[in-house]
Amino acid sequence: MILRRAFLAAASAAVLMLGTPFASAQDRSITVFAAASMKNALDDANAAFTKQTGIKVVASYAATSALVRQIESGAPADIFVSADLRWMDQAVEKKLVKADTRVDLLGNRLVLIAPVESKVNEVKLAKGLDLVKLLGDGRLVTGDVKAVPVGRYAKTALENLGLWTAVESRMAMAENVRAALLLVARGEAPFGIVYETDAKVEPKVKIVGTFPDGSHPPVTYPVAATSQAKADAAAYLAFLRTQAAKAIFERYGFSFLVKSTA
Repeated sequence: MILRRAFLAAASAAVLMLGTPFASAQDRSITVFAAASMKNALDDANAAFTKQTGIKVVASYAATSALVRQIESGAPADIFVSADLRWMDQAVEKKLVKADTRVDLLGNRLVLIAPVESKVNEVKLAKGLDLVKLLGDGRLVTGDVKAVPVGRYAKTALENLGLWTAVESRMAMAENVRAALLLVARGEAPFGIVYETDAKVEPKVKIVGTFPDGSHPPVTYPVAATSQAKADAAAYLAFLRTQAAKAIFERYGFSFLVKSTA
C-alpha cells in the first residue's frame, strides 16, 4: 500500500510538472504573416480553416516590408502573404520562403478615398487633374512610397498620370495601408490612396476615384510557406485555394486569381 501511494504521488507530481498529457501533440497551430490589408478577410478565412481542421492560426498583420524584415530576423512564421510581387521575389531570393509553394492568390484595386462627410464625391484620376488644388491645405496620405506596397503602387500611378511632381511635397507617409486609412477616417487627411478592400471595411470613408488600369502594376497578393514552415502549412495553403476561401475573399472585394478547388 505504501509503495502504491508513493507511485501515485510521483505520477501526480509528473502531471503537474509536465501539464496535461499529450497536450503538445493536440495543440496544433501555424503562424501567418500577412499584409495589413488582408486582416478582415483573412481573419474570416482563418476561422473557417480552424473550424474545418482544428489547426489554430495565429495571424500577424503589418506592412509587407516590415514582415519580410521580421522573417529575415528569424521571426517564427509558417506562411507569408505579400501585398506585392517584389517583396515576395525578395523573400524567394533570400530563401526566406519555399519557392515551389508560391502562388499568386488574390488581386485588388487602388483607389482614392475621402472622409465620408467630404463634399467631394467623384474625382477623375487622369492626366491634367489639379490634385494640389483638390487637396487645399491638406495632405494626401498613403503608405511609405519607398517600401510599403500601397505607397509604391500609389507613386507609380501618380507618376504615370503626370501628377507626382506637383503633389510629392504634399504627401503624408503612413507605416501601412491601414494606418493611412485611419488618418482619412479620422478626418486628419482630406484624401488617401488605399486598396478598394480597405475602403469597403471602413464606414467613415468613401471611394471618390479608382486609378485606371495600366497606371500601375496589378495589385497582386502572392502567398508561400516559409523556409521554416511546419507541416500543417501545406494544409493551410491548400485551404486558401478552396471554394470556401474564394467566397470569403470575394465577399471582401478581392479578386481570386487561381482556380478554386472543392
